[in-house]
Amino acid sequence: MPSGQQARAQAAAITPGRQAPVTEAAPADRVRALFGSHRLSPGQRRIAQYMIDHLTEAAFLSITDLAERVGVSQPSVTRFATSLGYSGFPALREALQPIALSAVAGVQETREQIRRNELQAAVDAEIENLESLRRVFADTDQVLDVGRELARSVPLTVLGLRISVSLAEYFAYAARRIHPDVRLVTRGGTVAFDALLQSREAGGSWVLAYAMPRHANETLAALRVARGTGLRVALITDLTLGPLVDEADVTLTAGTGSRLVFDSYAAPAVLSAAVLQAMADADPERTQARLEGYEQVADQQDFFIED
Repeated sequence: MPSGQQARAQAAAITPGRQAPVTEAAPADRVRALFGSHRLSPGQRRIAQYMIDHLTEAAFLSITDLAERVGVSQPSVTRFATSLGYSGFPALREALQPIALSAVAGVQETREQIRRNELQAAVDAEIENLESLRRVFADTDQVLDVGRELARSVPLTVLGLRISVSLAEYFAYAARRIHPDVRLVTRGGTVAFDALLQSREAGGSWVLAYAMPRHANETLAALRVARGTGLRVALITDLTLGPLVDEADVTLTAGTGSRLVFDSYAAPAVLSAAVLQAMADADPERTQARLEGYEQVADQQDFFIED
C-alpha cells in the first residue's frame, strides 16, 4: 500500500495540456506580456519596469514627462516603442491606456479598507501573487517541460544565494527523495563556479537557480558561468525583464510579498512544489521506487513522530 507521500505524488500528477477556463489577466500581467517577448537594452528595461510599476500614470504621460521620470532621453523612449513594434510612443501609449483604465476600474478598496492593518495587507498582497500564479498555471505545458528536463539531468544542480538560500534548500531537500543526484549550491564566487563546473563534468545538463530580490550580482555571475560550461539554466524569480532573465533558458516567474520589512515567498514556494510534482510525473517508476526506499529507511530509523 503506498505511503501518504506516494499517494499524494500519484494523486497530484499534473494533467498535460489541460487548461483552466481562460480568465482575463491582471493589468500588470497584460503589460508584462507586451514587453516580455522582446529583448530590451538596459535603458529600455528601465522604461518597461517604470511603465509596469506606474501603469495608471505612465499610460497618460507625454513622451517628455515619461523620459524625465525614467531618466532617459526622449529618443530612447521612441526607440523603446518601435522595438516593441509600434510606430512610435503615441501608438504604444494608446495601447496601454485601455489596460490602465481597467486597472483603475478594478480598484474596489475604500479608504477604510486601505486602512486595514499591515499584516492583513501583506496577506492580501500574497493572495494577489498566488492568483497571478494560478493564471500562469492555466497552461501546464511549461512546468511539465521544465520538470522533465530537470528529472533527466544527473546530477541536477540547485543554486540559491543570499536571500534565495531557503528556497533552494527546500527544493533540493525534496528533490533528493525523487532524484538520484541533487547538488545544492548556496555559496557564490569560486565555490559556486567550481560546483557548476564539476556538475557539468559529471554529466549534468541543467541547473535550477533561484533569484529573489534584492538580486545579487554573484547570482548573475554564477548563471553566466553555468551557461559558459554548457549547463542550461531554469530560473525561478520575480523578474520578467533584466540581465538574470537574459541568462536563463527558461524563466518561471512568481511574485514576492514586499509589504513587510522582509519579503515573503508564498508564490515562489508553490511554484517550486509544482516543479517538484512535474519532476515526479516525468519518471513515475523512479519516483515510486525512491519514495518506497525512503519510507522504509524512515520507518526503520523511527524518523518521525506517529500521528
